[in-house]
Amino acid sequence: MNRRFAPLLALLFSVLTTPAFGEVVTLQQAVKLALESNHLLKAASLEKGAAEEGVAASRSRYLPRVLLESGAVLSNTPSTVFMMKLDEARISPAKDFAADPLNNPSPRGDFKTAVTLEQPLLDFGISNGVAMAGKGAEAAALSEEARREEIAFRVYMAYLEVRKAQVYREVAEQSVINAREHDRLAALREKDGIGLKSERLRTATAVAEAEQRVVAAKNGLLIARMRLNLVVGGAQGGALDIGDMPRMEEPATDMEQLIALAQKSRPDLKASENAVERGELAVKQAKNAYLPTLYARGSYQLNDRDMPLGTDKDSWNVGVNLRWELFDGMRRSHEKMQAELSKRSAAEMLENERREVALQVTESVLHRQEAMLKLESARSAVRDAEESRRLVTLRFGNGLSPLVEVMDAETALDRARANLVEVENASYAATAEVYFRTGVLIQEVMR
Repeated sequence: MNRRFAPLLALLFSVLTTPAFGEVVTLQQAVKLALESNHLLKAASLEKGAAEEGVAASRSRYLPRVLLESGAVLSNTPSTVFMMKLDEARISPAKDFAADPLNNPSPRGDFKTAVTLEQPLLDFGISNGVAMAGKGAEAAALSEEARREEIAFRVYMAYLEVRKAQVYREVAEQSVINAREHDRLAALREKDGIGLKSERLRTATAVAEAEQRVVAAKNGLLIARMRLNLVVGGAQGGALDIGDMPRMEEPATDMEQLIALAQKSRPDLKASENAVERGELAVKQAKNAYLPTLYARGSYQLNDRDMPLGTDKDSWNVGVNLRWELFDGMRRSHEKMQAELSKRSAAEMLENERREVALQVTESVLHRQEAMLKLESARSAVRDAEESRRLVTLRFGNGLSPLVEVMDAETALDRARANLVEVENASYAATAEVYFRTGVLIQEVMR
C-alpha cells in the first residue's frame, strides 16, 4: 500500500467509527430527555403499573365468580351409578330398586355440566387486601419518584463530566501549542549557539507527552459524551454535547430548614413510612383471619347419559355458606406475631432512615461549604500561576531565565487550570447534592 494513503485511510476509519457530536443539549433538556427515555425510569413506571393492576385484581374479589365445569364419569360404584340415574331422571322403580341392580350395577357413564356462581357476603380479608395492594401501588409510585430524582442527579453529574472533559481537552491542546513553541525556540537557540542540546531534547519530549495527553483528553471527552447520552436514554452508541452550565439558586443555609424539607420531600423516606403502614395492615389482616366468612353460592347443572352438554335432566341449587376456622394448630397466632415483628422492624428502619436523611443533608451542606472555599483558593492559584508565567517569560526574553523555567511555569499553569475546573465541578456537584439530598433536585433544575 502506498504510504501516502495511510493517513487518509486512518482518518476515514476514525470518522466512520466515532459517534457524531451534532446534538447539543442544555441541562434542562438533558434532564427532560432522561425523564422521558431512561430505561431504568421506564422499568420503574412499568413496576408501578403492575402494582396498580394488583390493586384492581384485589378489588375484583368483591365481584361474583362464575365457573363453568364440564366432565365425564364412568363407574360401577352402586351409590354413584344410582345418583347418575337420579340426576339424569332415568330411575325406573321396577328395575332400579331391585336388590341385584342396586348392589351390583353395570358400569355406567354420565356427562355433567355445571355453571356455578359464588358471591362474598362477608369477608374482612378482601377489604384489607385491597388496602394492602393500594399501599403496594403507592410504594411503587414512590420508588419511581425516587428513581426520577436519582436519574436527574446522574444526568447532572454526567453533564459536569462532559464539561470537565471539554476543559481538559482545551488545556491539553493549549499545552501542545505551548510545547511546540518551546521546541521551536529551543531549536533556534541551539542553531544560534546560545542554547543547549539538552534543552532541545527536553522540549521535544514535552511535545510528545503533550500530544499523548491530547489523545487521552479527546477519548475522555468522547466517553463522557457517550455516558451522558446513555443516562438520558439516547440511541446506543450515540453521544451528546452540552451547552452552557446553568447556575442553580443558592440553597438555604438554615440546616434545620433543609432537614425539615428533606423529611417532607424525600420519596425514599416516604417509602419507609409506607412500609410501616403496610406492616399495620398486615397485622390487621392476620387478626381478620380469626373472623368468619360468609359466601352465597348458586349452581345450575345439566346431566346426560350419552353426550356432553346433553339435557337428560337439569337442576339448580342456591345456598349460603358460613365458614369459621376454630383451630388451625396455632398457625394464625404465629402469623399474627410475624406481622407484628415485621411492623416493628419497619418502624425501626423508618427511624434509622430519618436520621440517615438528616445526616446526609448535613453532610451535603458541609461538602458545599468546603467546595466553595476550595473554589476561591483554586481561582487564586490560577491567577498566581498566570502571573508567574508572565514574569518568567519576561525574564526569559531578557536572557535572565532558562527555557526550562518557562516550561515549568507553563506546566504549573496547566495544572492550576485543570484543578480549577475540577474544583468548579465539585462546587456545582455539591450544590446539586444539597438539592438531591433534600428531594427537590428536579424542581430546582427545571425551574
